[in-house]
Amino acid sequence: MPADIVETAPPAALPERTHHDRAAAILRSRSGFKPPEAAFWLVVAATFFLLPERHLLLSEIAILGLFAVSLDLIIGYAGVVSLGHGAFFGIGAYVAGLTAIHLTGEPLSGLFLGGIAAAFLGLVTGPLLLMRASDLTRLMMTLGIAMLLFEAANKASWLTGGADGLTGVQIQPIFGHFEFDLWGTTAYGYTLVVAICLFLVARMVVSSPYGLSLRAIRENTLRSRSIGIPVGRRILGIYTFSAFMAGIAGALLTQTTMFVSLDVLAFHRSADVLLMLVLGGVGYLYGGLIGAIAFKLMQDWFSAFTPQYWMFWVGLVMLIVVLIGRERLNAWPARLLATIRRGSRA
Repeated sequence: MPADIVETAPPAALPERTHHDRAAAILRSRSGFKPPEAAFWLVVAATFFLLPERHLLLSEIAILGLFAVSLDLIIGYAGVVSLGHGAFFGIGAYVAGLTAIHLTGEPLSGLFLGGIAAAFLGLVTGPLLLMRASDLTRLMMTLGIAMLLFEAANKASWLTGGADGLTGVQIQPIFGHFEFDLWGTTAYGYTLVVAICLFLVARMVVSSPYGLSLRAIRENTLRSRSIGIPVGRRILGIYTFSAFMAGIAGALLTQTTMFVSLDVLAFHRSADVLLMLVLGGVGYLYGGLIGAIAFKLMQDWFSAFTPQYWMFWVGLVMLIVVLIGRERLNAWPARLLATIRRGSRA
């Protein structure tokens, strides 16, 4: 062997990353907060301080946004269509009201019981959707469940107050210190904190491997089942969690208004939240929030501008959104930004 050639040991092989580790790294990178998300929540937090005269409206928007996010979990991520999601909203509202009247006025207890009651209803009725796995039959079954609950609440006037509504709801101060006021300041802060916490939980769910499996089920149920994904259990799980979130939203409405009526179980609740998703976009959680903001602001503005025909203008906006297409609308801000940049360089 020549003297100038020195034998060296081969470099130690680096530990090869498994596919599981790579997938976990990709999930972590995608689930991190993006700058536009931080900007969105900063604007939302700023409304608490900058718009004190609009706290009542903002509180309602936050409740509707949470309700829309709950529906997006099953439609946008699991592909389960529903026309009766208002049933969970209504059951949460009534349970929170009955809890305040007969058990305790402590708000967090009523909130929790409202969400649990709605989740139980989702867990019980969920298997019915799995038995009839076509979209049309799912629509009819969810609508039927909501109609049954509406009529049950109407007939059980000794419990729900019937058409007159449930009166006498008194909510104690939050943590014994923050009393609900006429201007809605405490209600907005309380609603906002609850909505943000549940939104973060929903975001964690859809960003996890469980959330990815839901998207696989939405895209192709047969292929998902063939690779070992337990389709029925995954759908039932997200359906129950979605019902829990909708029940919390209904309980928030009861606690912030201190009144419950059959309106919370009416069909228009389910229809309105679908419209919000169409406005904001289906399949990403912020779509529910943006849709709720757009829908409620349009309703508020059009009803002030023309009280009798506000639904006509809302319907017209919906038609325009559908005709133009969600993809084109989402691309407009990027095109506008690119145009501004080109103009500044010229």
